[in-house]
Amino acid sequence: MKRYVLIILFLLSAGITLFSQSAPAVDVNIPYLITFGGNALTSWGDDDFCQIFYCIVPTSQTDPVYIRVYDPDTGGELDELKGEFNTIVNFSIYGGNDCWSDTIAPGLNKTGNFKSGYLLASKSFGVDPKYDKKWYTFGPFNPSEGKNVEKLGGRVFKIIALGVSGDDGNIYKYFLSTSPVENVAVEGGNWFTYKYHFRFSDDQKHVSQIYPFVDDKTISIQVSNFDWDNDGTIRIFSVAKNGIFCDVSGEDNWIVREFPIVAEEKNSTIELQFTKNQTVQVRNNNVVIIVRNQYGISMPFYVVPIGGVPVYSPKIRMK
Repeated sequence: MKRYVLIILFLLSAGITLFSQSAPAVDVNIPYLITFGGNALTSWGDDDFCQIFYCIVPTSQTDPVYIRVYDPDTGGELDELKGEFNTIVNFSIYGGNDCWSDTIAPGLNKTGNFKSGYLLASKSFGVDPKYDKKWYTFGPFNPSEGKNVEKLGGRVFKIIALGVSGDDGNIYKYFLSTSPVENVAVEGGNWFTYKYHFRFSDDQKHVSQIYPFVDDKTISIQVSNFDWDNDGTIRIFSVAKNGIFCDVSGEDNWIVREFPIVAEEKNSTIELQFTKNQTVQVRNNNVVIIVRNQYGISMPFYVVPIGGVPVYSPKIRMK
């Protein structure tokens, strides 16, 4: 109940200032998500060629909503070319009671019943200039088609980007909208994922962030990152952690580091902050991030951080 109240109070207090229903969010300095074709090499920065995101439509939203995808084709200026463009990526959207569950580690891999739920829409994209640097709109979706999750304050939909074939990188982003033709934010809406596949900024001046949420059952977290390629540092900020460094992975491998969680960090957001390599410019760096609790259960990254961006308090000391 405490977590539920925290989420609702945050959404209500934020009001229309939550203008960014994009994933990634505009202000985190992560330009795009990325999914490679199913025949790609994992050394390009995608461990399983599948990305699963969820959006929350608040209970106050009764009019239809739309899920919009920017640059869904693989073959344009933004995408990562390997030889000749030959990649197909399928985007599919699911609703219904089975599309999301917090009783297991959901949304990590294309294993098991990762396509659970009721299929609402699906479309595959290859090389198609009419979608290059343009928006494609899925919907309309009646909010009642999502799974009602009281503690999240709304209904949940799932969208899967699956690399069907080919070996190129499809670069894209999402927007949750009330309009089929432009990006009009769903007030109080949000996105989350349990496994963040993204394109790191090329700008060495950029500092990027993502925001996992720590629930009241967590006593430690395991931060995992894949294929970091020596592109700078990862630091952890919270009410009790003031920029603790996290180990970074090398080419085509995972690395995991565990950190304790103190009582004051429970039911709050922590920040993973990424700083680019300041000596050597690493371009087109694609990475994957997961955070798990002590039971190995993955924790959600919210695009709009629950409770706001964490602020370190020197009065709280790690034990």
